[in-house]
Parts: sequence; C-alpha cells; structure tokens
Amino acid sequence: MLRRWILAILMAAFGVLVAVTQLAAGLPVVGGVELLAFLALALLLSPWAFPRSTGAAEAQRASAVDGRPIVYWRPGCYYCLRLRFSLGRLAQRAHWVDIWRDPAAAAAVRAVAGGNETVPTVVLGDRAVVNPDRAWFREQLRAT
Repeated sequence: MLRRWILAILMAAFGVLVAVTQLAAGLPVVGGVELLAFLALALLLSPWAFPRSTGAAEAQRASAVDGRPIVYWRPGCYYCLRLRFSLGRLAQRAHWVDIWRDPAAAAAVRAVAGGNETVPTVVLGDRAVVNPDRAWFREQLRAT
C-alpha cells in the first residue's frame, strides 16, 4: 500500500521542506507558491489521478461482458500519467488495474510484456499493446 503512495508522499514532504526553508529566509510568498507546486505534483503522482482501480480478475470478467479495454498501470509511471491525461473523460471507458496493488495484474503484464512489468499495457479483447499510441487508444475507446 505504501509503495503506491511513496512518490506522492516524497513530493509533499519535499514541498513542505522547501516552503519552510523559504519561510525561514523571509520569503513566505515564494515558499507558498513552491509548496502549491509540489502538492500539485504529489497529486499527479498519486493513485488519485487515475480512475478507481479494480483487481485483474474483476477487470477481466467485466471486460469480457462489456468489451471495454483493460489498462494496467502503476502510480508514479510517467507514461501512464501521459496516457491518462491524454484520454481525458474517455479514461472512464476503460478498466484500470494498478499492478502494484494486485499481484495477479503484475503477472498478467509480465505474460504479455516479455517478462517485464512495462506499463501502461492495454488489453483489448485478445490483443495486448505495451505502451500504446495515445491517439490509437483514444480511437479504440471512442469505438467502445
């Protein structure tokens, strides 16, 4: 559980440290702005930036019923974050599975990524795409 939040916690802690340092130097406005920037970065690196994660088994069952793709991701992954924000509201049309939260999800990714836990990995039907093209994936989501 802590592993999923470690980057967000570090960014928030570093932001507080920088803000206290700036406050001690007599620059409260600069410290406040820097704290807000670090807190925003912490939010982006946290699991909160993604739709609610489900387990791998639950996502596979739901995907078989509704045909929506499964996106395997992990907190702090730059490429996952890029994919998530490029999708906007379309992200809600996919099942999101955090591989750090579910060992079965990590195993599913390793099975299609040559033994690596490379994310984001998208599974659409019987096709798996590691680090998919964002435009292609947007089109797939619009079609579902």
